[in-house]
Amino acid sequence: MRASSVRDILVTLFVLGVLPLCFRRPFVGLLVFSVLAYMRIQDLTWGFARFQRWSFLVALVMIAGWVAARDKYPPVRSMRTGLLLFLLVWVGLGHFFAYGEAPVDAAGFVEYGKIIFIALFTTAVVRTREQLRILVWVITMSFAFYGVKDGLHGFVTGGGVHIIRGPGGMIEDNNDFALVMAMTVPMLIHLATSERNPRLIRGLKMMVPLTMFTVILTRSRGAFLALMVALSALVWRTRNRMMGLLFGVVAVGAIVVLSPSEFQERMSTIATYQEDGSAMGRIRAWQVAMRMVEERPFFGVGFGRFQTSYLDFEPNPTPSQLDGHGTLVAHNSYLQIWAECGTPALLGYMLLFVASFFDIHRVRKEASRRYFASWILSYCTLFEAVLATFLIGSVFLNRAHFDLGYHLHAMVLVFGRVAFEEMTDAVRYPMRGGSGGPLVASKRSGFGAGSRKQKGFRTTPLAEGT
Repeated sequence: MRASSVRDILVTLFVLGVLPLCFRRPFVGLLVFSVLAYMRIQDLTWGFARFQRWSFLVALVMIAGWVAARDKYPPVRSMRTGLLLFLLVWVGLGHFFAYGEAPVDAAGFVEYGKIIFIALFTTAVVRTREQLRILVWVITMSFAFYGVKDGLHGFVTGGGVHIIRGPGGMIEDNNDFALVMAMTVPMLIHLATSERNPRLIRGLKMMVPLTMFTVILTRSRGAFLALMVALSALVWRTRNRMMGLLFGVVAVGAIVVLSPSEFQERMSTIATYQEDGSAMGRIRAWQVAMRMVEERPFFGVGFGRFQTSYLDFEPNPTPSQLDGHGTLVAHNSYLQIWAECGTPALLGYMLLFVASFFDIHRVRKEASRRYFASWILSYCTLFEAVLATFLIGSVFLNRAHFDLGYHLHAMVLVFGRVAFEEMTDAVRYPMRGGSGGPLVASKRSGFGAGSRKQKGFRTTPLAEGT
């Protein structure tokens, strides 16, 4: 039996085998769905399993299980869930006012609806700190698999690898794949600093430079800048910023030194973008997007219609664009959603980030008042760094409808609810109320009382997370 057939059989048996568990426990279904969406194990096969709609099947089963469950919770009601629904409705209405005569991108809109639904579904089934931790682990390891695999390949070949595409799905394009790898770096660092198993910590720390090297191997300038933002956000939140800055500079310097000369030459074009055809092409695409916004500011040209409408708003198209061979995309997530879906959609999209960052700030402020160190503060840094990385990387990529971006907003919403529940519930979490506990009279007091050195570990309990 060929190795390709074995992979198809293994993936098929895995998905079909976990379906009953996905029905009984919809949270497990969400984890399996995340593996299929982010790790793309089906794209590691070459036979029949590669073309099956596994994600759709798992989604149907876990939704059925959630509907049938007696103790289910509805999605969290908040401004962010309202914004998600608003975006879905507004984008749908935009189809009726779309520009031109191109057919409606029904398949793309259905995919967008699935992304919004999974984000809402996450707020319904992820209810505890441990569930959030498991979900973060699954998503991080799904991406880290490719970071380690491609990083090792590049290291063995002396940087002679050029990653020209990702595994598939939303990260098939090499620039999109590079951005995800840059977002994975702070996720790995978070896990390495929050876990307690020494072997696990060492393994996670080894994954970080390999994943950073994978970003280099994509030759993506936007992802490299996003990676710098991720490291800067992490350094800013360290207790010893000078040491963190030194470590970051050394790590980035070592990776750049080991990087191929083609990458170094490509990075040098950032300062001389006027001489780079790719950079100037992005600027022309941004100008086209702004012309679309000026003419159709309310509903835009329509969801998924940027490419078909491009030449109508480009007064000086290149010969390759006229022949249909040029890349006609916005090269900017914010201009993409603005040009395609209108100003209200852009405002709703940006408000998602404002609300998430504000929630993180609010949680961090309260947790800092209560604890010197806590899992809550660690997760604040994680989500802050990952969202900042995505924000900067999206300036150069078409990631307005990226599934992980919406999923992150849902996870931040869940995190805020769980964190405040632990910080304010003095009955379920008595050590988390900010109180130092009852006073106990000391048996020895006064100046000159004999001192005794304590040996071993402390016997008095610490509040969980400190």
